Amino acid sequence: MTRKLRVVSIFGTRPEAVKMAPVVQALARTPEIDSRVIVTAQHRQMLDQVLDLFGIRPDYDLNLMQPNQTLAQLTAAIFTHLDPVLRHLQPDWMLVQGDTTTVMAAALLGYYQRIKVGHVEAGLRSGDRWQPFPEEVNRRVASVVADLHLAPTRHSRQNLLREGVEEWRIVVTGNPVIDALNEIVRRPMPAEAGQILDRYQIGRQGRQLVLVTAHRRENFGEPLEAICCALKQLSERYKDKIQIIYPVHLNPNVQEPVYRLLDGVANIALLPPLEYLTMVHLLQAARLVLTDSGGIQEEATGLGKPTLVLRNTTERPEGVEAGVLKLVGWQTERIVAEASRLLEDENAYQAMVKAENPFGDGRAAERIVDAVLNFLEPRGR
Repeated sequence: MTRKLRVVSIFGTRPEAVKMAPVVQALARTPEIDSRVIVTAQHRQMLDQVLDLFGIRPDYDLNLMQPNQTLAQLTAAIFTHLDPVLRHLQPDWMLVQGDTTTVMAAALLGYYQRIKVGHVEAGLRSGDRWQPFPEEVNRRVASVVADLHLAPTRHSRQNLLREGVEEWRIVVTGNPVIDALNEIVRRPMPAEAGQILDRYQIGRQGRQLVLVTAHRRENFGEPLEAICCALKQLSERYKDKIQIIYPVHLNPNVQEPVYRLLDGVANIALLPPLEYLTMVHLLQAARLVLTDSGGIQEEATGLGKPTLVLRNTTERPEGVEAGVLKLVGWQTERIVAEASRLLEDENAYQAMVKAENPFGDGRAAERIVDAVLNFLEPRGR
C-alpha cells in the first residue's frame, strides 16, 4: 500500500484561517493525503470564530497568544513550541499562508527540518519593507525558504520571478480567500448582521453604511489618530446620510486612541471584533469601505465595493487596477476629500463599482492541493 503524503497546515490568525479553511477542506477530502492542522493561536478569539465557522478542529493548538506580547516574544514562542511538534509529526509538506509572524517562523522551522514548504499567497510585495510592518519582511523570508510558491495572481508570479525564484517552483492558483468568500455569501445573513443594520437604520430608505477597519502596526500612533479625526469629520458632515460602523481590533494600541477620540460621536458605532460571517454580510451591505486590512481589500474587490485604502502602499495592486481600490494614505484631509467625493458624486462612485475579480475564480484550494501532489523537482537537483 502506497504511503500517504503527510501535509501539515499551520496558521495562527483569523485572516490566515479564512484563507486556509478551503485548503484544509480540500486536503481532507483528498485520499492520497494525510492532512494535519496546527494552530499557533497568535490571535486566540478571532481565530476561534473562523475555526468554528468552517468546522475545523486543529490536531495541535499551541495557544501562544499573550496580552500585548512583542514580536520577538511571539517569534521565540513559535520556534520553541512548534519545533517539537514538527519533529514528532515528520511531515512531507508544510503549508503556510501569507505574511504573519507564524508564517515566517514556521517556514524557517520547515527549512531547518528539511520539510518541504508550500507558501500560499506567495509573491505579494509592497516594495517597502516598513509597510506593512512586519508583514513585508515576513513574506520575503518565507519566499527565501519555500519550495513551492502558490501565487494568487500573475502579478505575484512576476514579483517572484524578478527575485530569482525558479519558474518551475511557481504555480498561479488564485487566492483561496475567494473560495471562502463564495461559500460565506451563499449562507443566510446571520442574526447579528441583521440586528446591526436594523439598530442603525441602514439600508432601504435609511442611512448608508460606511464600514471601517484600521489596525495595522504602521498606523499606530499619529496615523491612527488622523484616521479617527477623518471619521469624526465625515460623521459630522454627513450626519443624516451615513452610519459608520467600526469593529475595533482588540490590540490596546488600537483600542485606546479609537475609543478616546470616537466613543460617543453621533452616527459612529464602535463595535467589538465581528465574526467573519457577520463581517462579510456587512461588507455586502456597505456603500463605502475604509480599511488598512489586506484581506478586506481582496474581499471588497471580490464584491465590487468601492474601497479607500488607508495606507501609502498596497501589495494588492490588482484591486487598484480593477478600479475598486484607491490608495489614500492616513492624512485626515485626503481621507475626508476622497470619501466625500464618493458619497456625493454618483458618477465617481459608479466608476469604482466593479464585479470583475482579479483574485481568482473560487477554485484556488483545489489547485493548491494539485500543485502539492504533482510537485516534481527537475532531474539533477
